[in-house]
Amino acid sequence: MIAASGGNHGAAVAYAARALGVKAEIFVPEITGPAKLARIRAYGATLVQGGATYNEARDASESRAAGTGALIVHAYDQPEVLAGQGTLAMELEEDAPELTHILVATGGGGLIGGMAAWYGERAEVVSVEPEGCPTLFTALREGAPVPAPVGGVAADSLGARQVGGLMFEVARRNIGTALLVPDAAILAAQKALWDVCRLVAEPGGATALAALLCGAFVPPPGARVGVVVCGANTDPASLA
Repeated sequence: MIAASGGNHGAAVAYAARALGVKAEIFVPEITGPAKLARIRAYGATLVQGGATYNEARDASESRAAGTGALIVHAYDQPEVLAGQGTLAMELEEDAPELTHILVATGGGGLIGGMAAWYGERAEVVSVEPEGCPTLFTALREGAPVPAPVGGVAADSLGARQVGGLMFEVARRNIGTALLVPDAAILAAQKALWDVCRLVAEPGGATALAALLCGAFVPPPGARVGVVVCGANTDPASLA
């Protein structure tokens, strides 16, 4: 199995490969943090680090797969991956059927695409992205997936160059709101999760909450809001 990732998807693929008893090679960019690298190695995968961004790591992984015949597990633009991510929405709806709005961080769009496909019109799934990585925001504005800037504190997990084509078709139907938040709000949300909830979240994992705390998302009257906090692969000491 071969995958390219900012780190979290790579760790998941490495874990699945170990459980299935097959080899995995994970390609990550130079910006991937030490905690994510250590997690991937701990699951027994071969780690290849290179390239400034996820896009460059993905190109390298696809070249390697073409030469080996390995199964590519795309980080977001693959039906099975979207379906798997959608199971989070299934579990969330079982636990909290009263939710009217769900805030989800967007990178390449696999997670929010799977969740929006599950919810359909039963709840509004709201996209939240860093100002430095406006992939879905840009795609919805332009009417198609297009390259967007990659930068900021959450680029290692949300720094896809553009959203996937599969999720974009879901987004056009089921994601009505795409918000951007500044890095300062993301770091403040990350700190609040630790100070108040004692939850360690990486910046990408705190991005959705940032929209609620900084006022980028204002719940309408009567709303019941859920926030997906996704991604804890970071050094806890960074929150001190």
